[in-house]
Amino acid sequence: MFSIFILTHNEELDIAACLESAALCDDVILVDSLSSDRTLEIARQYPQVRIVQHAFESHGKQRTWMLQNVEAKYRWAYILEADERMTPQLFAECTAAVRSGQHVGYYAAERVMFMNRWIKHSTQYPRYQLRLLDKQNVWFDDYGHTEREVIQGSHGFLTETYPHYTCGKGFSHWIEKHNRYSTDEARETVRQLLEGTVRWQDLFSRKSEVERRHALKDLSLRIPGRPVVRFIYMYFFLGGILDGRAGFTWCVLQAFYEYLILLKVWEMRHDAVSSSKPCSPKTSDTPCSRQTPESAQSFPSEQSL
Repeated sequence: MFSIFILTHNEELDIAACLESAALCDDVILVDSLSSDRTLEIARQYPQVRIVQHAFESHGKQRTWMLQNVEAKYRWAYILEADERMTPQLFAECTAAVRSGQHVGYYAAERVMFMNRWIKHSTQYPRYQLRLLDKQNVWFDDYGHTEREVIQGSHGFLTETYPHYTCGKGFSHWIEKHNRYSTDEARETVRQLLEGTVRWQDLFSRKSEVERRHALKDLSLRIPGRPVVRFIYMYFFLGGILDGRAGFTWCVLQAFYEYLILLKVWEMRHDAVSSSKPCSPKTSDTPCSRQTPESAQSFPSEQSL
């Protein structure tokens, strides 16, 4: 058997359905990032759910802290997001995988549900995420707005999938969330362009979809005109056109997200260049000014999905 960890922050619209889907598990742990809505009130209505609160720093740190510090009934854990659902078929396959002892981690593919339908084509399905894992052999590092797993041992892939209601709270929430995400992605883009490399071997070798996707992400940061390229790739090459109106809307939103990242990359580089230039009152029409703590701007902090 395994424990189910659910990460939350202000998830009152999704948490009930999520907890209902996890009812087959006898050890459900809700790790909350100090929600200010009715998330905890709703969660307390489910007797099998234990609640732990921990201030959010980043997705990678929150997951690693959760796995290393929260006492669970079982050594194995399944990480479930509030806008995702466990299914009976997936639960049964996870149980069998744990009993087999063949690997220390398992990836499951998501089915992105958007505008009341499954977006099968333009979401790169099957797109795998690490969900079932041995807590003693897996942890997470930060990468962009999200995280990347570190696995000590072999991993496998589950055949059953899970639904992911990525826009269940409405378009306004999706746009607000991805505005925050784009800030972290812009920081990661700047870092990658300065320090990172493209792992060409992973991109063209017969490795798993996960390694290829990570390498493709690193390559995409270096492609000119990313928003347009991404829309064309998703809508025409991946087949988003086959997903109807929902597919078109999904591809437009993803291109918009890429454009936000590019704008913030430009802003970060522009600010870095401006701050590195010495102030020269003799050649300027305006006097030099020093930025005070009150006038300094900072980027908004990230929060849990």
